Amino acid sequence: MTSSLSRRTLIKGATGSVLLAGVGMPAIVKAQADAIRIGHLTPLTGFLGPLGEYAVMGVKLAAEEINNAGGVMGRKIELVMEDSVNPQTASAKAERLIERDKVAMIIGEISSASGLAIGQVANRMKTVFINTGCNSDALRGASCNPYMFHIEGANSMYVMAVGQYLLRENMVQGKKWYSLTADYAFGHDLLRVAKKFMGSNGGQFAADELVPSEATDFSPYLLKIRQSQPDLVVSNLAGNQITNFIKQYSEYGLKFPVAGFGFDTVVAWGAGKGNFSGIWPLVWHHLVDTPSSKKYVDAFQKKYGKLPDNQSWGDYNSLKIVAQAMTDMKSTDPQKLAEHLRKGPKFDVMKAREAYFRAYDNQMIMEMYAVRAKDLAKMKDQWDIYDALGAVPGPNEDMETIAPPKDGACKIG
Repeated sequence: MTSSLSRRTLIKGATGSVLLAGVGMPAIVKAQADAIRIGHLTPLTGFLGPLGEYAVMGVKLAAEEINNAGGVMGRKIELVMEDSVNPQTASAKAERLIERDKVAMIIGEISSASGLAIGQVANRMKTVFINTGCNSDALRGASCNPYMFHIEGANSMYVMAVGQYLLRENMVQGKKWYSLTADYAFGHDLLRVAKKFMGSNGGQFAADELVPSEATDFSPYLLKIRQSQPDLVVSNLAGNQITNFIKQYSEYGLKFPVAGFGFDTVVAWGAGKGNFSGIWPLVWHHLVDTPSSKKYVDAFQKKYGKLPDNQSWGDYNSLKIVAQAMTDMKSTDPQKLAEHLRKGPKFDVMKAREAYFRAYDNQMIMEMYAVRAKDLAKMKDQWDIYDALGAVPGPNEDMETIAPPKDGACKIG
């Protein structure tokens, strides 16, 4: 994607050491001759920058922990880090990471269009790419390939996660939804999945508005929502669109319930204390109550002085998965890595149940979560913005029930 085809914006912080002065030169972390080089490619500027910042923090923490524990087969991990910028730049940088920098594989991305571009390079050059932030179901469908893996949840998984709670609270059947959708590939795909869910559960859309990614003033949409009197306002927005929307929604004093089908904790933090409302889905959050999750939250806070978000989770766990896989295989060969991951080994990804990549489309099969915004009076600080609603599917349900359908669109096998 160009920035208008991106999935998620820039919050000030810790990426200064890896931001690039130009397109060509990567930032290399912990360089040494016999190290295993891992490419990290994600947006660090523009409308997905805030999430890229947290992605960088997550993967750097993982590399530090792996190296402090002795590395992989006695070799250190060396990160070669780049700003993906847009699909064209992402494609060119992915090629250079593989050809010039000799990386063993690539981790990252948030924009679904850039993710597609990187995935095409990975497939052509037979090098593993683990997508940590691209949600489009199409990447798991017609655009899938054997070298592109997804630790990020697909749009359909996000819709199912929050949809289960909307069903329980009688917010679907016979109800009218008013949706605002990011006007680019991610948003269009998410709206398609949301409409499919809504239609199969007896609801209807009062309206669905496409919102340009550069939009910052939501007043025209908020006035239409007020006039429409919907039962539920649905966000299919992305990045700083969500920040601006929820802040202005609160300022307008609208009282219609809100739900989101795509979400990142960082964008809600950016809206300011007391402005966040509604029910939203997440692939992971800092309240997940498992030993490995608590350990990660503590380590992240100790290193960076702030809570980790869902994007940092994806990049951190991807590098940990790669290190574990290479150790188990006793090899860094990228083709062997792809074959190994497709055999379904289980990984601790900080959730109650271990996760695995399914061979059909290389999607990680795992629990998802929903959260509900806290009342302002119950918030301990500006970061304490939601309560956990629980995991989807439930503990006795097959995790694959929320995964993208095996409809034959993916032709990996």
